[in-house]
Amino acid sequence: MTARPAPRLTRLLEALLGVGTALDLRDVLEHVVDGAAELTGAGRAALVVADPGESGLAEIRTPGPDPVPGTAPLLRVPIHVRDEEFGELRLTGRPGAAPFTVEDEQLLRVLATQAGVSIGNARLYETARQRERWIEGAAAVTTALLTEEGAGDALTTVAERARLLAGASAGVILHPTAEGGMAIVTASSPDDPDGMLGATITPGSPVLEQLLGGEPVFIEDSASDPRMTTHVRHRFGPSMMLPLQAGGRLIGTLALPRRRGGRPYTDLERLLATQFASQAALALALADARRGRERLAVYEDRDRIARDLHDLVVQRLFATGMMLESTRRRPGADDVRDLLGRAVDELRSTVREVRTTIFALQQPPADPPTGLRGRVLRETASAAARLGFAPSTHFAGAVDTRVPDRVADRLLTALRDALADASARPGVSRVEVAVETPARSPAGRDGVRLRVVDDGEGGPEEGRGTTVTWWAPL
Repeated sequence: MTARPAPRLTRLLEALLGVGTALDLRDVLEHVVDGAAELTGAGRAALVVADPGESGLAEIRTPGPDPVPGTAPLLRVPIHVRDEEFGELRLTGRPGAAPFTVEDEQLLRVLATQAGVSIGNARLYETARQRERWIEGAAAVTTALLTEEGAGDALTTVAERARLLAGASAGVILHPTAEGGMAIVTASSPDDPDGMLGATITPGSPVLEQLLGGEPVFIEDSASDPRMTTHVRHRFGPSMMLPLQAGGRLIGTLALPRRRGGRPYTDLERLLATQFASQAALALALADARRGRERLAVYEDRDRIARDLHDLVVQRLFATGMMLESTRRRPGADDVRDLLGRAVDELRSTVREVRTTIFALQQPPADPPTGLRGRVLRETASAAARLGFAPSTHFAGAVDTRVPDRVADRLLTALRDALADASARPGVSRVEVAVETPARSPAGRDGVRLRVVDDGEGGPEEGRGTTVTWWAPL
């Protein structure tokens, strides 16, 4: 008859199995703490991490009140991951204040050994996941910048995607200024980013000199670091400032600050963010080069049209001259008056065409849209990074000329909130944005209406789909 294993050995095997099968680091640590308390009968178990900045975790505990350390027995066992100490298991609170035994310590050391292996595996798994996310993010940014959807607001696309990948409070793009400093030109933040725009790093700053030299800057606390000079630095804590450099030319700087008191960036996060910035800078340069080629093609096409029109005009002038010459050689003919009238009409028509052509060719190609229409498109392009797809946008009426700035600002705030809610709602695969003016209220007043519709879960009708409608008088 086979002897049954001892209950403590069974619990040890169960604890080792729980620790060994988890992949997420926090899950591994929670299994370790729970298993240690179960094995030894301790009233309280805690794992104190030696380097909190590496994992973002300082301590994992079992629930319950802390025993009094001066009277409760204490058992400590270190956990090593390869050759470094990851942390220490601390157990207290045996029933009846009984001391821990040698067997307790032996069981705990076996658990700690398996914990070290599992923590190492969890770190590798998390590293692989982080690398995958950043690589996918860089690929998505490159695709967006090299297609029509992302070309209109390239900097916002880079800032938004980098902020999400880094878990930062804001994604900020700075450009060099004529005075030799750097100013924030684009900011992506869940909060209102308008207060950041225009903030400047003054010339001569050590941070600026490092960035202009193409070197990244890593800051532990933006609020207290004397090198930081912008008026918004007090909002933020850990930060990365990464040069956007392509072909030996500094395009700008990508800054990724976390909230004050936030978790410091790890070495891996710094490396991945630096690689992302290099890829994004190259994509920005390629997108700019593509737009340059498109502008050149427009200029070349305009030149071709100008030449064609010039040839046509010359031919018509020549034909008109021949007509007048022929008329002059026919004195006394009955149709002289008609021929001269036709010649004058042709000349007037030609002059009008020449003037129109000259005026058109003097104008540069159309700039990107401005006004309310352009600002709405900017918001929807920014939301595309969070949603994973571009919202469809429709306009009805003269929204750029009929809607005053004060109303447009309020509409954009409502749009930003609606898009943020849609991005947080599960199951959203389609978002439609419509801006209409004039749009009458039930009372008959003219105004502007914003309508944002998504197909996400949790809507009021049949549990799916949400519609947000906003209206304001003009």
